[in-house]
Amino acid sequence: MKKGTIVGLSILGVVVIVFLWGMGQYNGMVTAEENVSKTWANVESQYQRRSDLIPNLVSTVKGYAAHEKSTLEAVVSARAKATQTTIDPTNMTPESLAKYQAAQSEVSSSLSRLLVTVEKYPDLKANQNFLELQAQLEGTENRISVERQRFNESAQGFNVMIRRFPKNIIAGMFGFEKKGYFEAEESAAKAPEVKF
Repeated sequence: MKKGTIVGLSILGVVVIVFLWGMGQYNGMVTAEENVSKTWANVESQYQRRSDLIPNLVSTVKGYAAHEKSTLEAVVSARAKATQTTIDPTNMTPESLAKYQAAQSEVSSSLSRLLVTVEKYPDLKANQNFLELQAQLEGTENRISVERQRFNESAQGFNVMIRRFPKNIIAGMFGFEKKGYFEAEESAAKAPEVKF
């Protein structure tokens, strides 16, 4: 073989190897980004489950606690606001996550007041339907917490991937950007005060 042919084939081989490597890196980033979107969908699914349970919980409690109407209305109002706030998984910014979390926190706060009402009026606890809905709601809150943690882990994995060299070069070329995290609100550092 001629020396020029060998050099040409070597260069072609290097180009093919670099292309295949770059394609593998790009596909890995796409997979990681889709995983972030999937885990975000799981978070939204758990919030939707909670939103679906709240009307049932409220109607059950209304039958037994007409005197606590303002607490129940706060739950309904917070739920309505929370279901109107959404996030586009392709454009997750810390600001949009903070806005979404604020709406969901209002629901959690209203639910906390409702549960305090239950403690104040033990006759509400005697109703089996209410107890079942309360257990489902508590389970949903736990599921939301787990899904938010999984989302943060998924976002962290993706963010680390696109920031490490040499993948950061490919990420920059194809417009992959960091994903935001769920973060605790400032008020979460202070323990809630329960008064009877």
